[in-house]
Amino acid sequence: MTSVPMDLPTGSATRRAAWCAAWLLLASAVLTVCGASVGSTGFDSVLRMHGDPVAWQIVWDIRLPRTLGAWLAGALLGLSGAVAQGLFRNPLADPYLLGSASGAALGGAVAMAMFGVSPVAAQWLARIGITGMAFLGAAGAVVLTLILARGVQHTLRLLLAGVIVGVVLGAMRDLVELASPDILQAMQAFILGSTAFVGWMACGLMAVAWALCSAVAWMLARALDGLTLGEATAASLGLPLLPMRAGLVAAMALATGAAVAQTGLIAFVGLAAPHLVRSIVRVTHERHIVLSSLMGAVLLLAADILARWLLAPQELPVGVLTAALGGTYLLWLMHRRTAQGGAL
Repeated sequence: MTSVPMDLPTGSATRRAAWCAAWLLLASAVLTVCGASVGSTGFDSVLRMHGDPVAWQIVWDIRLPRTLGAWLAGALLGLSGAVAQGLFRNPLADPYLLGSASGAALGGAVAMAMFGVSPVAAQWLARIGITGMAFLGAAGAVVLTLILARGVQHTLRLLLAGVIVGVVLGAMRDLVELASPDILQAMQAFILGSTAFVGWMACGLMAVAWALCSAVAWMLARALDGLTLGEATAASLGLPLLPMRAGLVAAMALATGAAVAQTGLIAFVGLAAPHLVRSIVRVTHERHIVLSSLMGAVLLLAADILARWLLAPQELPVGVLTAALGGTYLLWLMHRRTAQGGAL
């Protein structure tokens, strides 16, 4: 596999990383204000929110949780993408490699199809919700991948098992949709990705998942640095690769599952964010994970605002926008690196 190069931290690289983090935080603050201002009533609702209960409800209950939810989902996907690329030593790895996307889509499809089947099913689903079923589907897909790969010892086996699980669960989702064609429209919204239904509770769940996954990934970043030198070299350095890999896979799975369950399948954010960070500064994974998380947050929040604004008062699915912009960027990146005679 192609390794993802990481330079040793120097004074210049550390300063550039600090400046990059500062600019990303500033961009997040500016975009948050923009996100609270974009809508059918525009910035007027922000100006009138203290004296108008309707304007307050629009900004506080609809726009702000959606804006914060887009930021958190992007942060989770960016973090998961950085871990995936370091763990698989492949710059084209993305957060969905372990089958979590297909598992989440299958869980959501089963939940939608079961509504109205029986009072017991409806009562059970009312408690767990479609997002809960999507998260369980994502978690189940990762567990199935780990079972097929017989643990996390072999990276290539883990990668192949994830691809197989993704294909099989995707076929199962298609069968559920064929059996219940009335859910096709709702499933299309889930597959294309949307932050329109994110509320404060979803923001709280994603914030907890982001804090936990960030802490785990940051503490285990040494394993990713070691893996860039090869598994044999990493083991010779005394790194306990097996438990570290297990922790990183768990963090990646939790981050991806939490984001997908709340916002659907949003493409290219987890793949493009680490590349953008590497194009600005090359640092160890300890800093790279943090910067990729912030970059993913800014990317998805900017894309969500753009999706709301381009065809206002109608909206574009944010997943379509991220796929178009992210795919264009990666094609340009591949062309530039190929012209320079380098690898991606």
